[in-house]
Formats: sequence, C-alpha cells, structure tokens
Amino acid sequence: MKKIIISVKNLVKTYVSKGVETQAVRGISFDINEGEFVALAGPSGSGKSTILYQLSLLDNPTSGEIKFEGKNILKLTDKQKTWFRLNEIGYVFQHYELLPELNALENVALPMRVMVKKEESFRKARKFLKSIGLGERENHYPEELSGGEQQRVSIARALINMPKVIFADEPTANLDSVASKKIIETLKFLSRKYKKTILVVNHEKSFEKYFDRIIRIKDGKLVEIDNKKLKKK
Repeated sequence: MKKIIISVKNLVKTYVSKGVETQAVRGISFDINEGEFVALAGPSGSGKSTILYQLSLLDNPTSGEIKFEGKNILKLTDKQKTWFRLNEIGYVFQHYELLPELNALENVALPMRVMVKKEESFRKARKFLKSIGLGERENHYPEELSGGEQQRVSIARALINMPKVIFADEPTANLDSVASKKIIETLKFLSRKYKKTILVVNHEKSFEKYFDRIIRIKDGKLVEIDNKKLKKK
C-alpha cells in the first residue's frame, strides 16, 4: 500500500490589494504518495506556484490544511517551520538562485555548512555533482555555466541534505528545449535513484510523459488528477 507523504485539504489563498480580494487558490485538495514524481500543471496564472509556496511554507494559506506525513505543518512554530524547510524539503527555483561568488561545489555544499565540517559538505557535494554529470565543473562559477548547468547545480543543492520531498518551481522556464529535457530527465533520475518524492510545476505538455501523475490546475481550482477529469461543481 502506498504511503501518503503530503495531504492537502481545502487549500485557499486569497490576496488583498487596495481593498480588492483575489482568490489565487480555491479550495484545492489532493494527496501525493511517497516516492512519486508528480507534475503540477496548468496555464500561466492558474495558481501552481502559489500552491508550491504554501506546501513549502514559504507563504501562509488563508485557510485549509497541509499534512506532511500525517502532521499538520501549518501549526508549526516559526522555529519549527525553519527547521522543516532546512531538513524535510528541498526547493529548486525558476531562476536558479545560485550565489555568484561561490563556485558550483560551494553552492551545492552551502545547505550543509551549518551542520557539518567543510570537508564533509564538499565530499557530499562532489558526489551529487558527479551523479548529475557536472563533476568536472565543480570549480566553475555560475557565470561560467550554462543555464541548464546552473539549474542542475541548483537541483544538487536541493538534494544534498537528502530531504523527503523536493519542490521544483518551473525549473525549465528559462531554458531551451534541449536543456529543459535534460532537467526533467535529471529530476526523474534522482527521484528513482534516491526514492524521493518530487513535485514539479510544469508548463510543457511534451514533458508530461515523464511523470507518474499530473495534477492539473485552472483558475485556482483542481480540474484533473490521475488523468481523470473532475466534474464541475
């Protein structure tokens, strides 16, 4: 029997600007099983990234429930939320977010530096860079790497603490088709190799064949899951 690692119930996110309310996420519910490679798909502005921000505790929902391994993480203290983000999840950003003054090895090792000695963090960072085909680029700085290489460094950084879940927010948005395909293949490879749950905000129809499941969003609502269209309410 598959183990549910993330359970979302009636998630709502409302933004208020100049007295006007905009509901970005409208009562969405879904589960993600341990070890799944899942896409969160839908048109631009449908609420995909907003959902990811809530799941990763980068933002607080207006209402609803998010359970991680059965525990409602929205009830964690600020200190507990910080620990959760550092240890339980990894995050891959659309714009890579690498530190320009650090080389690839140092960027990947960064999340470990607060917990272990420099030598140990570098040893592990080197291992992950080799696993994604960038072992020979460890001394290169971000400006010396292609966009696709920078994103792979970002993926290795998200994985280095061996989190239970990795969230990737449109990781191919700024890449050409060849580099984009490499990124999706890398994420799937890592999901299988390390048995990691990975949720990817994806906008490319051609990549959907790589995923175990597609959770499709439109106008802040869940419209399709497990390839079964939901009845309109």
